[in-house]
Amino acid sequence: MKRSSTTSGGLLALALLVGAALCGCQRTILKSNEPRTQFETYDQLRQQSTPLEEPDAYGTLQPALRARLAPPA
Repeated sequence: MKRSSTTSGGLLALALLVGAALCGCQRTILKSNEPRTQFETYDQLRQQSTPLEEPDAYGTLQPALRARLAPPA
């Protein structure tokens, strides 16, 4: 009797793992080229968008905080 409960517990765990893997493989809600907020949409419509990332001294991309937080010129 004990072996049957262990086998059914293992099958249940396997079924939950497979179910979680299938549910987790969905496409993303927002695409990378779509604006994330109404402010980005506003800036893009008026062609005033600021870059999201800029390369640092070593060439790696970093968030462009100075460009995004600076007052509009």
